[in-house]
Amino acid sequence: MSDPSTPTLPVFQPEERVCGNCKLWSPHSVDHRGWVGPCRVYPGRGLFPPSAPICDKFAPKGGVSAQAATEAPSRSRAVRTVAPVVRRKSDPNEIVDLGGDLNMTREELMEIFREAAGEGDAPPLAGKWEGGTMRLIPGKTDLQSKDLPIDSLFHKVVMVRDRLRTLEQKLNAHPKLSDAEKVEMQSYITRVYGSLTSFNHLFREKNDQFVGAKGEE
Repeated sequence: MSDPSTPTLPVFQPEERVCGNCKLWSPHSVDHRGWVGPCRVYPGRGLFPPSAPICDKFAPKGGVSAQAATEAPSRSRAVRTVAPVVRRKSDPNEIVDLGGDLNMTREELMEIFREAAGEGDAPPLAGKWEGGTMRLIPGKTDLQSKDLPIDSLFHKVVMVRDRLRTLEQKLNAHPKLSDAEKVEMQSYITRVYGSLTSFNHLFREKNDQFVGAKGEE
């Protein structure tokens, strides 16, 4: 059940060059500015409104990025072959250089492609919690309780899970960390997963749940 006080997500005309028309921007939550969300390419910039001006990585919904569009005419047409192609298995943690100061792992890049193709849907909420509400009751009886839609809580839990997975990928691919340092930091992330297993009953599919160390689940 949606909160009636939540503002409607703004809709822009196709020709408007704003982040809300970019498939790399997604709505996350509402603050004093209205709807805000992160950019898949620049997550370090935090949350910003869909009316923000576009950057050089702008990828219009249903189209290709502006950079790719300008480069397309200069590329020679590849000759197709009917011969079988043998491909080596790619390392998902391999760093891909996309030019400038933009680098990400192969898995992060593929996640953007899957999301743009409609294959990166969020994990489903368990059916029994759909439309439900979580009530926060203060210890002092003279204070008012607060209701929070369970689907809003679930969305935040999924965001935490996805950020932890991205952190894992970046740690494993970091070129300056030793194997011992990676193992130590991974152990801290595993403990965080263990602390979050309390939310596993919200996930419909077991494969989407948090998995901690043995004895911490």
